[in-house]
Amino acid sequence: MNLPNGVTGFYSSLDNKPNEIDENHFKSICFNLVRRNQGKVLEIDEQNLTSNFLKVKVDIFNREIYVLLNAYYPFLAFASTVEFQHINFINDPMLSKDFIPFYKVLSKEELHEPLDIRNSRGKVSLENENDLNSSELEQINYWKPNTIGEVMFNFWD
Repeated sequence: MNLPNGVTGFYSSLDNKPNEIDENHFKSICFNLVRRNQGKVLEIDEQNLTSNFLKVKVDIFNREIYVLLNAYYPFLAFASTVEFQHINFINDPMLSKDFIPFYKVLSKEELHEPLDIRNSRGKVSLENENDLNSSELEQINYWKPNTIGEVMFNFWD
């Protein structure tokens, strides 16, 4: 999976600043899809200063799950738990089919893809397919994520 420039929320200059996702559109889609499936929205946790994603907790299909959306790209994931620096990604085929027309729904397998980080003479490079900028690579070197999911849905400040 390619990691696009700005997916982490970090950028080198205003010229490289990624576009932000429309939060109201995401919330509206969540409310409509959850209601249509006889579920309910329990909590909306909009992006804050220490994460690069939006989080909606829902009660659907007799269980509570989190719907996560990267704040800069239309990448969506599901999780059973979301705690600071730890997200337990899950697959949810029922909800995935509803969100696919609006977002790229990432599978647990894609999000668990290991990162191949190289550090040579103080310079960090990432062997995984990516277009990340130098600021993002610096953050990866600092936070030391292990997977694609930890880069795409992070708590870096």
